[in-house]
Amino acid sequence: MADAVTDPLAAGISGELTDAGHRLMARVYFADTDFTGVVYHARYLEFLERGRSDFLRLSGVHHTELAEGRHGERISWVVRRMEIDFRKPARIDDIITVETEVEDISGARIFMRQRLLRGADILVAARVEAAIIGASGRPRRFPKEWIPVFLRRPEQAGSTSGEVSSANTGPS
Repeated sequence: MADAVTDPLAAGISGELTDAGHRLMARVYFADTDFTGVVYHARYLEFLERGRSDFLRLSGVHHTELAEGRHGERISWVVRRMEIDFRKPARIDDIITVETEVEDISGARIFMRQRLLRGADILVAARVEAAIIGASGRPRRFPKEWIPVFLRRPEQAGSTSGEVSSANTGPS
């Protein structure tokens, strides 16, 4: 059986890196909706999480590697703060696009802007503050070599390899 790397069906499953960040498409299923047929508010958080996780994955940062300590110590990402503006509802069978962009990186924190769209219509807009923590739960400084990978700007398009190295993150 083919694995996810060689299986043509898996191509694109994680979305794509863009000049500004990342884009992922998803379908709304019955399980995502409430009794009125619109997406239940908490499910939007799951769509946003998929966008952030696949942005990390395509940028070369894998949750499993972080948890195993392959970057010098066991580290993980945590959401510290989230602000969400629900503008329009998504409905069953809609194809939505999750867009993720990094606004800034400071110390252990990364600030992201995310949008869920149906075509050109903005359904949800969110601002997310996440942080990197060590196994002890204490913040860890964002690795310098990751900054150009995540702070993607249109003028930087093509200037990074799109993947981070396995360098030690070190203490904050």
